[in-house]
Amino acid sequence: MLNEMQPFTAFMDVESSRSYIDDLYSPDMNKCLSSIICIKNSVIGSNRQKESVIAQGIVPRLIHLLKDNTMKSCVRIEAALTIGSLAKGTDEHVELLINSGIVQTVLEALDEFDPMLVDACICCLRTLASQEHYSIHSKFSVKDMQKLLSLTSPIASLQRRSCIATILTSACKTVTEQNNLCFIGGPAALGFLLSLDTPSIRIPVATCLASMCLNNPHVAKEIVNTSYRDVKIVDYLSLMICRDKPVEMQLEAARCLTNLHRAGAILALDPMITYKTLPCLVRHCQVEHSIAQRAMAAETLAYLTEVDSNLQQIAAISNHLPSALLDLITCGSVAAKIAAFRAFASLAADEEDIRKRIISTKCLMVQVAEALNDQNKDVNLAAMRCLHSLSRSVQQLRTTFQDHSVWKPLMTVLAGDTTKEMILAASSTLCNLLLEFSPVKEPLMQQGAIQVMSNLTTYSDPAVRLNGVWGLMNLTFQAEQRVKSQILNTLGTDQIFRLLADSDVGVIMKTLGLLRNLVSPRTHTDAMMALHGTQVMQAVVLVLEGPHSPEVKEQALLILSSIADGDRAKDHIMINEDILKKLVDYMTHPAPCLQESAVFCIGNLSRIGEPGALERQLKLREFGAVNILQQLMGTSDTLSFNRLKLTLSNFTDV
Repeated sequence: MLNEMQPFTAFMDVESSRSYIDDLYSPDMNKCLSSIICIKNSVIGSNRQKESVIAQGIVPRLIHLLKDNTMKSCVRIEAALTIGSLAKGTDEHVELLINSGIVQTVLEALDEFDPMLVDACICCLRTLASQEHYSIHSKFSVKDMQKLLSLTSPIASLQRRSCIATILTSACKTVTEQNNLCFIGGPAALGFLLSLDTPSIRIPVATCLASMCLNNPHVAKEIVNTSYRDVKIVDYLSLMICRDKPVEMQLEAARCLTNLHRAGAILALDPMITYKTLPCLVRHCQVEHSIAQRAMAAETLAYLTEVDSNLQQIAAISNHLPSALLDLITCGSVAAKIAAFRAFASLAADEEDIRKRIISTKCLMVQVAEALNDQNKDVNLAAMRCLHSLSRSVQQLRTTFQDHSVWKPLMTVLAGDTTKEMILAASSTLCNLLLEFSPVKEPLMQQGAIQVMSNLTTYSDPAVRLNGVWGLMNLTFQAEQRVKSQILNTLGTDQIFRLLADSDVGVIMKTLGLLRNLVSPRTHTDAMMALHGTQVMQAVVLVLEGPHSPEVKEQALLILSSIADGDRAKDHIMINEDILKKLVDYMTHPAPCLQESAVFCIGNLSRIGEPGALERQLKLREFGAVNILQQLMGTSDTLSFNRLKLTLSNFTDV
């Protein structure tokens, strides 16, 4: 909502404000024109005056004047310029203008023949399109985009072309819009504009191309294959990265090439990426550039290196990058801090030696810990993602993470009311910190990690559920029996069954991994099955009878193999003839993984020298296990043959 209307002080130096407002509605075009010019001059550079004009209800009249083609062109032009000035006000001012239908009014005015009116409307539209908080992309139809492209002809002014590139950037935010702009000839038109050696044109055109191909392989490929005068768009972009070009041009070209690469149109090994784009971004992260430029370079670098370990390695050893990024974190700019943390997260995503180098950067972990408690949620998330990447280091889990206690804010984040992205990043990090060799595993459990991870398994988002189960699976690996019982009691068998019926295969697989850890190693098998055997067997049957892939059912069979490795736990299988029949059937399954797992389980059940072995061997022979083992001995696989031979030797006494 707008603040309470302020006095219309813009007119205090004239006869009266009311008379000038009245003149705005006068049928006398000269009076109307004078009034608009007065209003326009009063609002330039003053949000307070803009608010007064808007609060007095003048905007609808300005829109009406712009739409009225019976008005003198000069009146309509001044109306467009005044609206454009109002659009440079606060977010509330922009919201009101957009909700008033100004975008469609200005677009319709582009059909006029007066070039000065068209230019005024384009400038107004460019101002609206440049707003960060109120995107106008949904206001553009394909016809509107075609109209804008047609206005970039060789006879158009440089200002018009620059404005249209900015407008089109805001008109292609969704995949559909990107595809539409591509279909009507966007790449070709923008390629022509890119050929003009003028920074005021090239910079917004590169921005538009970057927006157009973001996460869109089809459009990215079309852009890469588009040429103007036998020069490809990517070659123009490559020239724009050169050191002698303006910094803004270099950064926008690098961002466009980065988006083309991430959309699959340019390979990471392409010299344009490895030897031009990457060095350009690393270079502009250095302290000699402005904070805004460094932030943009770091943000783009984070996206460029996020999924490619080769690019991560090259960047990490380039030009003291870690120290430059650390300086960016401490510079005081929120945007710069977020960009630097994201860059660190990408660089540390895959390679252990890079993580070690990054963590050894002086005071970085202190900055990460502080950022996790920052008031800005975006800073929290960027720091958490950085922490997640660093937590993949086995060596650092044993040392640095314990020394700096960066794990402490995790529990607060996961227990509080936060965003899905933050929960996902925090839970992913926590999964790593709960690995068996992590020294902070025990303190985390003391702070309620088991309950937190169990709660995560109930989230609607499958990625969060997966992390919850994954963390519990990590906790159960080689854990004490009391910890396993605590996990099982906290999670509850009903929730385990729900997870095994989950729509996400990853969740099912990790739940089976959790169950397998619960009944392993052999020293825990009998005790765990004595306490929870009925529920575990029900879970195995649920999976074996379900419509699952061989890879999922293999995990269920491996759980049975662990159960069959116990002394008394074997009875849970042997008294269940349905399970025994399934085991024998899987011995001849066409999927090798199921066949091998079934044979392995039969081997554990029939192992000689154990109490009750003879009775189990006889029962398994009755079910046909021996005959099938003999049939399978014809395999040409040496490893399988040896396993079959060993299993068959268990039945020599029956």
